[in-house]
Amino acid sequence: MTLQPAFPGLFEPAAPAPAAPPAPRPATEKQIAYARSLAARAGRPLPEGLTADRAALSRWIEAHRASAGRFGDYPSSKQVAFAERIARLKRGEVPPECFRDRALMSRWIDSNRPR
Repeated sequence: MTLQPAFPGLFEPAAPAPAAPPAPRPATEKQIAYARSLAARAGRPLPEGLTADRAALSRWIEAHRASAGRFGDYPSSKQVAFAERIARLKRGEVPPECFRDRALMSRWIDSNRPR
């Protein structure tokens, strides 16, 4: 029988320090210019400090951008091109209803994106 002092937890790994949330990324120049044009069109100033956070500015733009008339809900040409490229890779077709709805096209792309 040996006499050893008991130090509970001496050789156990220490709990990791809680990670600090990542700092918000600043908005891009294009994003700021577009937001300023939307604010000018609406006749309101851009809220202070909004350009410091890219995600917050993106949400503001989505909430304040006007519909582009009849074709506002149609997918963009980049969405269509990306969807058609995915369809070619998978040897399939993009459903015709996706070409008339931006949100539907986005969901189709997300569910068929190659991993």
